[in-house]
Amino acid sequence: MNNREIAKLLRAVSAAYEIKGKNRFKIIAYDRAASAIEHSTSEAKDLWDDNKLTSLAGVGFSIASHLDKLFKKGRVLHFEKIMKGLPPAMFELLEVPGIGPKTAFTLSQKLKIKPGTAISQLKRAAQEGKIREIEGFGKESEKDLLEGIDEAGRREERLLLSFADNLAKKIIEYMKGEKSVKRIDFLGSLRRRVATAGDIDLAVATDQPKKAIDHFTRYSEVKEVVAKGANTARVLLKNNYQVDLKTQKPAAYGALLQHFTGSKQHNIRLREIARKKNWSLSEYGIKIKGKLYQFGDEESFYKKLGMAWIPPELREDSGEIEAAEKNKLPKLIKPENIKGDLHVHSDFPLEASHDEGTTPMRKMIEKAIELGYEYLGFSEHNPSQSQHTEKQMIDLLKRKKEEIEKIKSSYNKITQKKKIEILNGLEVDIRPNGDWAFPRKGFDFVDYLVVSIHSNFKMDRNRMTERTLKALSHPKVKILSHPTGRLLTKREGYELEWEKIFDFCRKNNKWPEINAQPERLDLPETMIKEAVKNGVKMVINTDSHALDQMEMMGYGVAVARRGWASPANIVNTLSWEKLSGILKN
Repeated sequence: MNNREIAKLLRAVSAAYEIKGKNRFKIIAYDRAASAIEHSTSEAKDLWDDNKLTSLAGVGFSIASHLDKLFKKGRVLHFEKIMKGLPPAMFELLEVPGIGPKTAFTLSQKLKIKPGTAISQLKRAAQEGKIREIEGFGKESEKDLLEGIDEAGRREERLLLSFADNLAKKIIEYMKGEKSVKRIDFLGSLRRRVATAGDIDLAVATDQPKKAIDHFTRYSEVKEVVAKGANTARVLLKNNYQVDLKTQKPAAYGALLQHFTGSKQHNIRLREIARKKNWSLSEYGIKIKGKLYQFGDEESFYKKLGMAWIPPELREDSGEIEAAEKNKLPKLIKPENIKGDLHVHSDFPLEASHDEGTTPMRKMIEKAIELGYEYLGFSEHNPSQSQHTEKQMIDLLKRKKEEIEKIKSSYNKITQKKKIEILNGLEVDIRPNGDWAFPRKGFDFVDYLVVSIHSNFKMDRNRMTERTLKALSHPKVKILSHPTGRLLTKREGYELEWEKIFDFCRKNNKWPEINAQPERLDLPETMIKEAVKNGVKMVINTDSHALDQMEMMGYGVAVARRGWASPANIVNTLSWEKLSGILKN
């Protein structure tokens, strides 16, 4: 089984646990393990072979032991026992956006859906008006289900940026072992740092293309060489992802790199500019009056067209060409500009209603120091409202504050050379009416608040906007986390009146978050660009729930760059001295 199949199996087990009313922590554990395996750049089977399966954050010893049986025997009796008695078709319906385990179970039972073609049977039932007849459903539910089914059908098999990035980096590292490879780069949407990528494309500068291509096709993870020519090759990896390699001699490499980076719209505009001069563009260079001019780098290629070099992230024909012609491109933010992370989750037991972190605070602080940060903010989810009294919730937060003060005291003694400020934040759910899922008097025990929507995504735009603005109203609230609620390849974001949100944030010193989690990358670049135009400050956070996720900041920076953000637009590019003054106010 490949990673996607294993992840699907683990999510089925999680769904079965939910239907049978099992411990919610088991449900969370299986979902977390599924995500870890699905987005791992190493095959779980290979990690198991090397006794490293538990190296994946989220895969604990219990789940690893079940997977051990899966790899040895091809089946797990424990999984079969958990799923026994449940309609098999319900697990197919989980592929439809908006359908959770309980809905899938109900629809499978009431409509007597058979496995194999469950989604098409559900679509037919919805079109025939049969769903509205089921208790708890109605015409609106039926409409939502049809939209979800259509969305599932339209979905391309896309890779999250982080997955494609890590997969490509491994190949690049391997290719650098061949002396004929002078330079190697990403191409296409991966080089432009788009949130999701299709197949992986790479470019190599070489005077010996045969040697480079032969080396490429001998990569240990290649399952099949699909095509192999004089200058290009295509392979299928063992995990069934496709990788293309294009080669070009160093003297003409800049043109190939530009041409295959795209985007299509960007290149069309460049060709229009060239056509007005009776020039033609290609991956080989620029042809002028029958003579082909070659370019070893992109800078000279763009200069020949009368413009400054355009960073790949901006190449979407959204004003970057006009700005480059006037030499007015923004100085985009870089990873080294980031001074801290204000949204990470440690394993401190706040008994939250959402996923808790898996790493002790001290280890995350050490990681922050390693990353060169000046500050780190722990913003665990608020304690579960349904399982605690107000007093219990506040007492838990008091204990966290005491723990942070204890850690700060000890770190001030041992970090003589590299001091780091440790902040006590809290991520609070926004309830449907805009109230906080935490008592207001508990806000005195935190340095700042992060507010987030984790439920009731189907509210209309006006109500969702009112809900969000109300939640942002308290002075301690500084960050609006993952502001659209989107989950890439899984869930569309909800709608807000962004003009109102941005206006409120600008006037009241609130910061929409650019969440660096690969499944989110939220705000999207289009909204970041609007925020930049409106003078709204933003913050890039990793929302880390495990130690290795703290290294994902670069993905948040990438989406910020695609939104034309400079360091001045991002508050956590500020030094601690400057940021502390803003937080105090």
